[in-house]
Amino acid sequence: MTEITAHHGLFKNTDLHVDDTGGPGRPVVLVHGWPLSGASWSEQVPALTAAGYRVVTYDRRGFGRSDKTRSGYDYDTLTEDLNALLEQLDLHDVTLVGFSMGGGEVARYVGTHGTERLRSVVFAGAVPPYMAKTEDNPQGPLTKEQADEMEAGLKDDEDTFYDGFITTFFSADGELKVSQAQRQDALALTKQADHKAALKSMESFGTTDFREDLPKITVPTLVIHGDSDAVVPLEGSGALTHAAVAGSRLHVVAGAPHGFNVSHAEEFNRVLLEFLAD
Repeated sequence: MTEITAHHGLFKNTDLHVDDTGGPGRPVVLVHGWPLSGASWSEQVPALTAAGYRVVTYDRRGFGRSDKTRSGYDYDTLTEDLNALLEQLDLHDVTLVGFSMGGGEVARYVGTHGTERLRSVVFAGAVPPYMAKTEDNPQGPLTKEQADEMEAGLKDDEDTFYDGFITTFFSADGELKVSQAQRQDALALTKQADHKAALKSMESFGTTDFREDLPKITVPTLVIHGDSDAVVPLEGSGALTHAAVAGSRLHVVAGAPHGFNVSHAEEFNRVLLEFLAD
């Protein structure tokens, strides 16, 4: 465990919690989803470590064990947090793996900083290209009514909202695809999320447009997504990201919910390791 300090944004010294397995292997940086933390990669870290990779996870500001700042939950600031991590740990030849909201940081990182430090990128159940359903983005999977309902639910009764959200997170076709213990582990991570951070981050992943970032990706790219994802539906996200990134490969996990890195960990890890080995 360690911490890095981000020196940008309104709060000039923001401590971000980092777990780094160290070692000489190629670095794989895992960027977690909303509203969890780096601990949500518990099924991936041992598999990647056993394969010889240096695995780095971190908690997004406002979540997990990182500082709970009053602002800075826009993707530009969050991407600078990721950049600070890569610079301070002096990481090169990196594979960035962005799950759900974390895919936004991956896309915006390339759009802003290019690929000099990168070997490859992975979008896993990720929110790009653009979640909001608008006139110029009719395929966007998130309507304004749905976004408003989520915001109201989180504001009105946080505990009830998270309980329902995590159930949907791990469900496909109305059936929970993980154990109750795994569901409770994820629910416990939501308790570490700052309320304002969760609200502002929800707004960010629901309204940020990554369509100009994706064509700038020139490194090998894997898009992996569950076909029964009820949180970030494949057709309006992963399928469009695959189409937008030249030469990307798409792997669809049959019957998998949003939280498929847990529910379908064996297939997720196998596909990820095969991609990393190329």
